[in-house]
Amino acid sequence: MMTIILLMACITFCTRYLFLHRDLPFKVGPKMQQFLSFSAPAVLTAIWVPIVFVTDKGINLDWQNPYLSAAIAAIIIAYKTHNIYYTTLVGMGLFLILN
Repeated sequence: MMTIILLMACITFCTRYLFLHRDLPFKVGPKMQQFLSFSAPAVLTAIWVPIVFVTDKGINLDWQNPYLSAAIAAIIIAYKTHNIYYTTLVGMGLFLILN
């Protein structure tokens, strides 16, 4: 098991190193940069959507779902303030109050 973890760490490091090290002759073109700009929102969406909407019983769209209420509040705060710290504090605080 430890071998698998170490191999995955090496693979992750090598793929990151190719993009971040400036002395390597590897350059990403503008189309690839545009394509990669969608990766962070896609990954973050894949993380938060199951947490907010899916429970043991299935999809939960009830207003009494603390995850959904806090997520909606965080989206509104993020849209209004454009401040990641304030958004995180409000979302987490509301979730703790509702939970």
